[in-house]
Amino acid sequence: MIGFLRGKLVYKAPPFLILDVQGVGYELEAPMTTFYDLPALNEEIKLYTHLVIREDAHSLFGFSTQADQALFRTLIKVSGVGPKLALTILSGQSAEEFQRCIHNNDTVALVRLPGVGKKTAERLVIEMRDRLPDLAVSATSNITSDSTMSTIGNPKQEAVSALCSLGYKPLDASKMMQNINAEGKSCEDLIRLALQGALK
Repeated sequence: MIGFLRGKLVYKAPPFLILDVQGVGYELEAPMTTFYDLPALNEEIKLYTHLVIREDAHSLFGFSTQADQALFRTLIKVSGVGPKLALTILSGQSAEEFQRCIHNNDTVALVRLPGVGKKTAERLVIEMRDRLPDLAVSATSNITSDSTMSTIGNPKQEAVSALCSLGYKPLDASKMMQNINAEGKSCEDLIRLALQGALK
């Protein structure tokens, strides 16, 4: 199992990023909470990881904190929650916010996340209540470099594409972007604003 990677960030387009570790490019999928913490390209970073092995693919997931890594690993043990949905949940809420939802039986907030229906939300509350790791440990990001974001092309279009990758329907993703002023904002900034609006 690969516990973490330290290397140079050479590519980022939510939900994917590539880390150059001594000449080997590792492609990872990461939640938006990690993308918000990423430095500029070619900066060195450390990401905690989880490797998912299936018959048709090996997928590596990266996280800026051990709390997010631990929550991801706990989420995928819940019946009906796969890596993609776990990534979506982590993109919509921080580990601390998710923990509060579980402790407060707040299924309403969970249902606002794409791909989480009422039954899944109820299952999450029931199954996660006793499984939640100690999210207070290592909850702060290990990425301390300059957090200037870089995007290629049109940030608004990239943000819509990223929202679709996180489980939102194309029409819904476009609507979420409609009233957001994109001037001077990076793709990650736009996604953050869209998610905040969707979860209100």
